[in-house]
Amino acid sequence: MTFLFRNRIVWITIFGLVVLWGVVPGVYAQDSGSTPQISAGDTAWVLTSSALVLAMIVPGLALFYGGMVRSKNVLSTLMYSFISICIVSVVWVFWGYSLAFAPDVGGMVGGLDFLGLAGVGPEPSEGSTIPHMAFMVFQLMFAGITVALISGAIAERMKFSAFALFAILWVTFIYAPLAHWVWGGGWLAELGDLDFAGGTVVHISSGVAALACALVLGKRNGYGKENMSPHNLPFTVIGAGLLWVGWFGFNAGSALAADGIAASAFVATQVAAAAGALAWLCVEWGYRGKPTMLGGASGAVAGLVAITPAAGFVGPVSAIVIGLGGGVVCYLGILLKNKMGYDDALDVLGIHGFGGTWGAIATGLFASVGGGTGLFFGNPGQVLIQAIGVGATWVFAFVGTYILLKIVDGMVGLRVSKEEEVLGLDLTQHNERAYG
Repeated sequence: MTFLFRNRIVWITIFGLVVLWGVVPGVYAQDSGSTPQISAGDTAWVLTSSALVLAMIVPGLALFYGGMVRSKNVLSTLMYSFISICIVSVVWVFWGYSLAFAPDVGGMVGGLDFLGLAGVGPEPSEGSTIPHMAFMVFQLMFAGITVALISGAIAERMKFSAFALFAILWVTFIYAPLAHWVWGGGWLAELGDLDFAGGTVVHISSGVAALACALVLGKRNGYGKENMSPHNLPFTVIGAGLLWVGWFGFNAGSALAADGIAASAFVATQVAAAAGALAWLCVEWGYRGKPTMLGGASGAVAGLVAITPAAGFVGPVSAIVIGLGGGVVCYLGILLKNKMGYDDALDVLGIHGFGGTWGAIATGLFASVGGGTGLFFGNPGQVLIQAIGVGATWVFAFVGTYILLKIVDGMVGLRVSKEEEVLGLDLTQHNERAYG
């Protein structure tokens, strides 16, 4: 018994020494500064920004889109935004984040290291001052709003089941690889493409995907013949206001720190939105004879889209120029839709596709701060790099989305019947009425 007791003491002592061996070097390394330190201020800002981006989706985008459809389809339109963030949240945890941000595989996609968020915890990643988990959830919100943006093109005619399946496939096979190309160490990042907060990853990809959706689904019944004007413009204006507020998290939050770059991006976001609204209203006033509230709201969103890729790379004056260009370019994009005749119901291509394209190219022209330099500040080659990023995103997003739509159509069918469309998607897809 005495021998066993002594052996237990020996083993406990050895175990204690082993534990101490593991703890002391770790504490010493932390004190020496070799382990990244979490900044409470940076973490608070990124988590707050994540919540702001969530507010952009629901209720912001949901109301912005919901007010522009007919009253019989308002709930189904709200539902697209709501279900987008729900689906993407689950996909992002299981495999989406890993495909976007795990260690690079051939410059095209992330590996499987972070499946189920394995290895993604409260500790900071290399070179970061925020928990890895905080970065993950911030990026989750970006993925969610990108899928929700696409829904504006298919409003009033796509099956809910088809959209849900499409959302799973699209965030997996289109969004995650694009995010990796630009932000996850992929080939566009290696090339030097500048996209501060999602001009290519979010806006061009969603706008081009919307074009593919509009072409594959076809026009709404009665398009161009029946009155399809917005049923509740106050909804749309409130939604635009919420988008504007949330965009500070979207853009300034992309600094991933509460620092000077975040402040610069915050100011650029504000003045570009204002300039976009003014430019849109001026062009609309000249073309149609009167400025409209819908035009002002749309112009502000156009300015916000345009500044997104450049927000952390440009000063206030350049941001105003980019915002003005966004208002004009996006208004012309709406006119192009009317000329071409495709039914992008809520003008996703016109605002996000064309606005994101202008913003990405403008970044190559005006970048001057935050580690990026453009044509007007001594680096003409950046314009070519930006053009390559834009072209690659257009091709990949359009072709990939077209293929996914065909797969979904073969599995569950894309479009509701004519009778269901006439009755309205609120009743036929959800058995609900928004009013009375």
